[in-house]
Amino acid sequence: MNQIVCISTSPWKPLPMSKQQILSRIPESEIIYFDPPVTYLAPLKDKSAKPKLKAHKLPADRISDHIVTYTLPPVIPFFNKCRLINKLNQKKLARFVKKKMVQHGFDNPILWAYSHTCADITEHIPHSALVYHCVDRHSAFKGLIDPVLVDSMEYDLTRKADMVFCTAKGLQQRLLPYNDKAVFIPNGANYELFSTASVDHPCPDELKDITGPILGFTGALQECIEYSFVAYAAKMRPDWTFVFIGNRLPAADLCGIDFMSNVRFLGVKPQSQLPQYISHFDVCLNLFKSDELTKDVSPLKFYEYLCTGKPIVTTPEPQQVMEFKDLIYVAATAEEFVEKCESAISKSTDEQKRLRMDAGRSCSWDSRASQFVSILRQMNILQ
Repeated sequence: MNQIVCISTSPWKPLPMSKQQILSRIPESEIIYFDPPVTYLAPLKDKSAKPKLKAHKLPADRISDHIVTYTLPPVIPFFNKCRLINKLNQKKLARFVKKKMVQHGFDNPILWAYSHTCADITEHIPHSALVYHCVDRHSAFKGLIDPVLVDSMEYDLTRKADMVFCTAKGLQQRLLPYNDKAVFIPNGANYELFSTASVDHPCPDELKDITGPILGFTGALQECIEYSFVAYAAKMRPDWTFVFIGNRLPAADLCGIDFMSNVRFLGVKPQSQLPQYISHFDVCLNLFKSDELTKDVSPLKFYEYLCTGKPIVTTPEPQQVMEFKDLIYVAATAEEFVEKCESAISKSTDEQKRLRMDAGRSCSWDSRASQFVSILRQMNILQ
């Protein structure tokens, strides 16, 4: 039986991301998954973060027979600006991790890392192999960071890793000089779930009064979303309704769409309910601004949209979407966005729907996870 200790950058709950999708599909493995810590200053910026300061004292959350989760204890802030602070933090976190390893009978597990900060934890945790799964350009995030320092930590982690997986080709190209085993495997989707959006579902109450076309977006409303396209289109086409399903992050500039009568925000919905809503979308929207962060994103929502067979209107970013340019509608400007949405509403065919669903099936999480497992077995990292 494999033993895996995962140091993650996102909590296991409530929304399943690529981390959970891949790890939950690794066979014959016992997994301890550590949700990321908050800093001691976090409650000053967000009062809801205060309970997270003590979350590490809670008992294990058992996800399944072979997966348990814990929350790491709080850390000193500014670790992305000072390497010494990160070293102190990681030494503290390692003590917590090793304590949980002993409780679960882990002695020499695979250490599975998602954060550049893990460059300074590897020496403190015994492990049989180190896997780095790179899902973001960490140095491109905004906030109190020194991009040069963040990159240097990531390069150190990459050098130490026995295997490196990258969700975007740009990420792989950045890391190959530091580890020639870095491979590109993009994100995927739960085909079995999202393909059900291709058939009729009862209309959710929030959509029953809408008479015109519905253009929908699912996912977190982050800073990197191109809201200006929606603002322009909502003004030009008042008969269209734009529906956003997901968490609204306070830092995002919504370009005034939150005051428009034909734009609706439905909040977060359980993933199991998303196909019911998407089945009533006429168009699915994948809208990212063009910057250093988004070009190397591997968007879960895009692959989920493919599984539904629905027409997709997208920006040229992230670059991965252009692999499917014959199946989607790409808009680089606000004016072009309106044109592409009109085409998606009126010109999409059953054959295009079938081809999109076929593409979504090929990007299923089962398929992605089998690639991970095959490579790790070839390298004798997994049994």
